Amino acid sequence: MSAAMIGMSFLVLGVILLLGKWIRVMSPPIQKLFIPSSLIGGFLALFLGPEVLGYLISWIGDSSTFLSGGIFPEEMLDAWTTLPGLFINIIFATLFLGKKLPAIKDIWLLAGPQIAHGQTIAWGQYVFGILAAILILTPFFGMDPMAGALLEISFEGGHGTAAGMSATFEELGFSDATDLALGLATVGILFGVILGIVLLNYGVRSGKTSVLKDQSQLSLSETYQKGIIDFDARESAGKITTRPESIEPLSLHFAYVGVAIGIGYLILQALIWIEAITWGQATGIYLLAHLPLFPLAMIGGIILQMFLDKFDPYYTLDRDLMMRIQGLSLDILITSAIATLSLTVIGNNLMPFVILATVGIVWNLIAFLYLGPKMMPSYWFEKSIGNFGQSMGMTASGLLLMRIADPASKSPALEGFGYKQLLFEPIVGGGIFTAASVPLIFYFGPMPILIMTSVIMVFWAGLGVFYFGRK
Repeated sequence: MSAAMIGMSFLVLGVILLLGKWIRVMSPPIQKLFIPSSLIGGFLALFLGPEVLGYLISWIGDSSTFLSGGIFPEEMLDAWTTLPGLFINIIFATLFLGKKLPAIKDIWLLAGPQIAHGQTIAWGQYVFGILAAILILTPFFGMDPMAGALLEISFEGGHGTAAGMSATFEELGFSDATDLALGLATVGILFGVILGIVLLNYGVRSGKTSVLKDQSQLSLSETYQKGIIDFDARESAGKITTRPESIEPLSLHFAYVGVAIGIGYLILQALIWIEAITWGQATGIYLLAHLPLFPLAMIGGIILQMFLDKFDPYYTLDRDLMMRIQGLSLDILITSAIATLSLTVIGNNLMPFVILATVGIVWNLIAFLYLGPKMMPSYWFEKSIGNFGQSMGMTASGLLLMRIADPASKSPALEGFGYKQLLFEPIVGGGIFTAASVPLIFYFGPMPILIMTSVIMVFWAGLGVFYFGRK
């Protein structure tokens, strides 16, 4: 793969993202579903690639034309295939960079109920996903028991985590899992927003919302639905913390990201080395050798932020600029991941795919409608709807639903949701356990992991219902 082709693949990806944006601007039905432009662009590229257009041309019988493989060169598709695994490290490295890290006590006091609710949903996805694998997927469809972990990886972790786990899936002999996980993540985003809007309407009609009292309040402006900010309301994308003649601020922030990923890489290599000379050598079980880099990149970002809080008197790191780097990386990741999705793999495993998706959606709805009001004594709907959106595949979906449920941030839901991430994402939703779940099932089997995740789920559910719910 030449350097010129790698550069061209980024340029074409930019054009696809732009087309995705204008498709959303020009299509009211898509606007009402709040489908991200990156997802629209990814589906457009998937349609124009070998999986759809190429297949149709070959099926017609004209397999000798250049369109029989889609409109994109094979080298470009190869380049896109590698992008998700790279950009997920940038996304996780930026999660806490530029964010003031509060004391754990403060996080617990403000966001405790949301933490307990979010953790219950995440561990429940493992419990019911592994149960589905043990009872249905493995005995009836011959699927690897590791499929039980795909629910949390896809729904709670999203496209980034699903793509970031691809190397682990390959190493453990479950290569189909990447496409299945990406497909589940796509289903999660679509159903998360659609069901979220339905739940919001239900909440207003039944009087369960504390902020909204009328369905007319659910309507958003036309420009908001198109994803455009009104001209007079536009703000700066970030603060310029250094003079450009010394170093471009965006370059400095990108360098900080590199340092965070570098710290994560060193931690990972140290863990692999410790494992190799201790329990790995004694038992032959090498869990950390299969651990991807991205959760450690997040830890690297936290370490770097703690260092800067103490030793950077000039506050050269700006959170808004870091969020722009994160957003760019997420758009590239989603578009390239969907563009290279294998529909053949999903088609060959359609029933297991549908079963997992159904189990995940049903569990998330139960956790929202039944556990939400029992675990949160105040503003339960506004707080729970954010967890529901996130548990269906994207933090952005949770934020969107919270924005509709509480437009003026009259409740503490949004602030608590932000604090919740500090004690949530390092563990699940793409954290350490998410990355380790597949190797754990591979080495120890699904039953011990089912028992462990069940105990953890019951602990968080009990804490939410009997401690926070009664406060």
